[in-house]
This record gives sequence, C-alpha cells and structure tokens, in this order.
Amino acid sequence: MKQLFKKGTEALRCIGIKELLLFSTTFFTGLAFAQQPTTTQQDSIKKLDEVLVQAVRVNATAPVTFSNVSKEELAPRNLGQDIPVLLNYLPSVVTTTDAGNGIGYTGIRVRGADASRINVTLNGIPYNDAESHGTYWVNMGDFASSAENVQLQRGVGTSTNGAGAFGASLNVLTDAFRKEAGGEISNSFGSYNSRKHTVKFSSGLINNRFEVAGRLSNIESDGYIDRASTSLKSYFLQGTYVGETTLIKAIAFGGSEKTYQAWNGIDAATMATDRKYNYSGYYTDEAGNVRFYDNETDNYWQDQYQLHWNEKWGANWSTNLAGFYTKGKGYYENYRDDAELPAYGIQPLTLGGETIAFADVITQKWLDNDFYGTTFSAVYNKSGFNFTLGGGANKYEGAHFGKAIWSQYSATTRPDDLYYNNSASKTDFNIFAKANYAIGSSLSLYGDLQYRRVHYKADNVTEDNEYVIPADDTFNFFNPKAGITYTIDTEYSVYFSYGRGNKEPRRSDYENGSVKPESLNDFELGWRYKKGSNSISFNGYYMRYKDQLVLTGAINDVGSPIYANSGDSYRAGIEAEASITAAKFLTIRPNISLSRNKNLDFFNETEDGPMNVGDTQIAFSPSVIAANQLIFTPFKNFQAALLSKYVGEQYMDNLESDNSKLKDYFINDINLSYEFKNVSVFKSVVLSGLINNITGKEYISNGYMWGDPYYYPQATRNFLVGATLKF
Repeated sequence: MKQLFKKGTEALRCIGIKELLLFSTTFFTGLAFAQQPTTTQQDSIKKLDEVLVQAVRVNATAPVTFSNVSKEELAPRNLGQDIPVLLNYLPSVVTTTDAGNGIGYTGIRVRGADASRINVTLNGIPYNDAESHGTYWVNMGDFASSAENVQLQRGVGTSTNGAGAFGASLNVLTDAFRKEAGGEISNSFGSYNSRKHTVKFSSGLINNRFEVAGRLSNIESDGYIDRASTSLKSYFLQGTYVGETTLIKAIAFGGSEKTYQAWNGIDAATMATDRKYNYSGYYTDEAGNVRFYDNETDNYWQDQYQLHWNEKWGANWSTNLAGFYTKGKGYYENYRDDAELPAYGIQPLTLGGETIAFADVITQKWLDNDFYGTTFSAVYNKSGFNFTLGGGANKYEGAHFGKAIWSQYSATTRPDDLYYNNSASKTDFNIFAKANYAIGSSLSLYGDLQYRRVHYKADNVTEDNEYVIPADDTFNFFNPKAGITYTIDTEYSVYFSYGRGNKEPRRSDYENGSVKPESLNDFELGWRYKKGSNSISFNGYYMRYKDQLVLTGAINDVGSPIYANSGDSYRAGIEAEASITAAKFLTIRPNISLSRNKNLDFFNETEDGPMNVGDTQIAFSPSVIAANQLIFTPFKNFQAALLSKYVGEQYMDNLESDNSKLKDYFINDINLSYEFKNVSVFKSVVLSGLINNITGKEYISNGYMWGDPYYYPQATRNFLVGATLKF
C-alpha cells in the first residue's frame, strides 16, 4: 500500500503551482460555504422504475467514484444538443463535436479515455457498438428528453453489462411511468438554423395499472462548420404494467440520422483564414474548378426494443429479467476524386485507344447489424447486507459491404455490385456477484466478482480488397473488485477500492495489428461530505494499464480514431466536486481534476523499426480539467446559471510533438429558464435560453495528426432558445 501511494504521489509531482492554487481557491472557498448550517432535507422516495438499473448502479455507501445527473438538471439546457455535451460540466469530462455546435456527431472523454472505452448502458442493457465499442448518440437524437436520470462512474466502476469500462461507465435510466395523464410540446431555435421539435405524451396509470407513453422528435441544424448539417428523427414509446409486486415495461426507441460529413478537420493554414472550412466532398471538375459533392453524408437507421420484467419476492428479494433487440443499418456516401477503378470493382476502360484506370467514383460503405440478448439480476437486501447476482448474454451479427453507385466513365456499375463484402459476429457473456455488508453503523465492506467471455470472428477486417486479416479469437476475463467505506458520522465518509478491468480489441485494432487484450488495475481513495443540500467529495486515483490501446492521433478514412498498444502506462490524479448552497438564491457546483497520464518506455514505429522514446504523455489527456456552475434562483420559478469550463493543454499524439499540442481553453455559457404556472389550458409554460461561449472564444477541443496537425474548431458565440408547453 505504501508503495502504491508513493507512486501516486510521484505521478502528481509535476502538476504546476498554478493548477494547485486554482484547486485550493475553488474548494477551500467552497468548504467555507458548506459549513454553514442548513436544514436537513429528506431523501426522496426511490422510484419503482429504478429497479431496472439497480444491478449496475451504486450509491454513496459503495467505494466507487460517481456523479448523478437528474432529469431536472438536464431540462434547462435540453434544447437540441446531444447527451455528451449536456454532461460537459461533470468532473474529468471533455466533450467535442464535429459540427462545432453540439448537434450531430459528438464525443466524450473521461479521464482521457474516449467513448470506445466508456461502458454505456440504457436501462442496464449494453449500448456500445460491438465492433468499434463506440457510442453514437447521433443515432438517438433528443434521447435526453427520454432520460429520467444518468449516473457516470469514473474508473473501472462496478460490474456492468457490455463493453469493458476503461475510463468510465455511463448508465442512463429512461423515463419513469407517470401516475397522471399529461404531455408536452417543446420547440427550440438557435444559431446556424438549429431547431428541435418534440412531442411527448403519457396516458397516466389506467385503472392504476397500465400506462402508455411516447415521444417524437425532430432536430435539424446547418452546423457551425461549412455544410456540417444534421437531420435527426427519433421516437420513444413505452408500455408499462404496475402491479403490487410487479413492474413490466416494453420499450421501443430509435430513429434515423443524416449528417453531412465533417470529420476531416482542417489544417493550420486553412484555419488561420477560414476556421469553418470543410474539405468533405471536395473534388475538381474537368475544367479544374473546385466543387463539393452535395451528398457527402452519413446515413443510419436504428431501432431498439427492450422488455423488462421486475418482480419483488417477499420483503428481501427482487429479480429483473430483460430481453433486447437492436437493428441498425446505414452507409457513408463519398465522392472519390480520381480513384483507382479496380479498387472499387470497376474494370479499366479503353476509349480512343487510351486505357482509363482512374476516374471519379461515388461509393457507399454499408453496415447492416443485428444485436440481441438478455440481462438478468437477483437482489437480496436485509439488515445492512445487500447481495446482487447478475449478468447478461448477447450476440452481434454484422455485415460490411461497399457499393460503387456511379463512375465517371464506366457504364458497367450497377447498384447491387459490391467491391467488398465481409461479415463479423461476436458473442458476449458475463456473470457477476456483488455484496455490500455493513459492520455496525460505521464500516461497510464491498466485493464484486465478474467473469466475462467474448468471442469475436470476422472473415475480413479490411475494406480495400488488397489483403485479408481474419479474426477468430476468444477472450476470458476475470474482473475482481473490492473496497471499504468508513462512515465517520452521518455527514462524513471515506472509501478505498481496487478494481480490475480487461478489454478485448476493436475491429479496427485487428487491421492495425494491435490484437492484444488490455488490462487495468484501478485504485481509488475518496472522502465524502454531505449535509442537507450541501455535498463535497475528493478522490484520488491510480490507474495502471498493461497494453493500453492509446489514441495515436491519426484517424482512418471515415473519421474513426486509430489506436496502438502502448505497453505499460498509467493515469493518476485527484478529483474534487461540490454542490454548495451559498445562499437561499445561490448554488455553486465546482469541480476540478488534476492528473498525470504517461506512457512508460513508449515505442514509436519508424522506417528503421521501433524506437524507444521514453516516457511520454498519453494523447488527448489534459492534466487540468475544471468546471463550475453558478446557479441563481432570485425568485420562484426562475433560474439563471453561469456555466464555466476550463480544459488544459493536451497533445494529439504520444510523442509530445510541438505541432501536436492543443492549447488550453476557458469558455463560459449562460443558461436561463422561467416557468409560468397554470397558463390557460396548460399546467405550465417553460421558456429557456442558452448562450454558448459568451466571450466568442475561438477554441479547439479535438484534432488529429496525419503527418501535419488537423483541427476541429468549435463554435464561437451562439445561442438556443426554446419553449415547452406542459399539459
């Protein structure tokens, strides 16, 4: 133990004085506020719907680092931006968006780990794509409008279903049933021709037993970046049966998306003259004129179905059984300027005695996927002892194929001709047992054991017909976790935990030759304070990786990041967050993360072979991340919030190249909300407004290295305003 904390101390030693002062000022000022006496508030009654996620969630007695976000906290800013952007102010979180304004393709990183390393479940059911491990919120537009609450666990977290958690776990509980009938109509409009239209309804409990509820949404935006348009259509429908000891939910949700591609980014020279420029769709015609293909788009349709049955057996036992099926299908369409015809299944032509082997081609890269399975859990709770037995099994079947739908000179291309065609399958089974045992009123012991078995098979993981790398691998992972929580009194507690995680390679990792599974040992030490509406928490972590697949800084031809095994590496840091009622009308919610993220003896592939470049910073891992929310409620039904976010400098590669460094940035948003009660036929009318980046700062939150650096500029000052009619 002594050696562990010595390593953690050494890892943090290089954090600068400026950051430590920022940390001290923010939190010790907040601590002074928190010590003011307040009236203790009773905890709200746990909703019956929350049994759907209790097997994969934790509470304050567990030695796990986490943050909760409620529907009420999301609502004032829920004007069309995606869930990652709405979670931007949580500790250790960095978000980015291709279009620049938070609508369309968005990404999230937690403790430097990107979305493919963040386990995401919806009602306890896995959502990460089985092959890429990514989460594509663009396929579920306006899903925040159907989210009851969200829990973000940082680090390994507790055992869950689906992809391994190598940075965080994000668990979303969808809408709870309503006892009374009602509905709402929401409309919002804003910069870049952005708009969101949502209709929701609930029948309420019919005969005190049945409810039918649903949502229809449409989101459109031109995007901050040129032609980075987004068109999202989505739905959510659920039927609920509530009995004395039974809860049954049938849920269907999904939608379609069409986004103009903006994943190419721009180089430094272009950004200096036009930071909105978008290379996607670029080509030159016969006269040498620059033109842009008007359908350089990403198109995808996805439908998800869930059936949950929860039963309470006596005073101590409850069970949950769920089945699910997800159907996804879609394609990227690209204009290929002066492409090599045989690479796209087109034979060279001879015209006037000249052989034409290169010509313009329009291609579509298709995915056609089925994902289905089950999750289960049994929970026993009595006299300070809580035991959970859970797990799940699922199967993925995916087809990858490409079409050349048009060629400049060829008349032989047909819509059904394929220039590549391959398939993949993946089975994933896991079972876990968790126990939390209270010894007296002060001490709580936690144990968590998980076994996970993954089999992945692909007949071809490349798409250029030049070579084939088959995959047929089985991985057996054992993931133990243990911890202890000591409650000093009713207000203070400390915890320590250890967790191990293992993760299989992605589909793209096979293509890049990185086929080793990854392993992680995560140590967390924390302190919590809660009194009434005030809470403060500090935690330190040390995450030691073996064969971590780190971002190289490069991307492939469809904008997906490329990874490489780094051997030994670690992430170590301290995080703190608070929610402080400074006055009756003022709430302060600051957080800060200071970290050190290192590859140890990193090898760089060169023309002369691997070269050891020593210890380097892990790409896309800023050492300082801070946020704050100042929430003013000067009178009833009105809220004004100043939202601030600081992200320190970071590298886009693992070599600490000067030209790969992204500058730090500090941005501020203003959020306003006012609710009129009992207006005409409506229960209430809510008016909301959001001004993003009020200082108009030109900043960059993401990029990549392709020899030279390329960047994704984010929007300067922009706004969204909306109105919600509730009845």
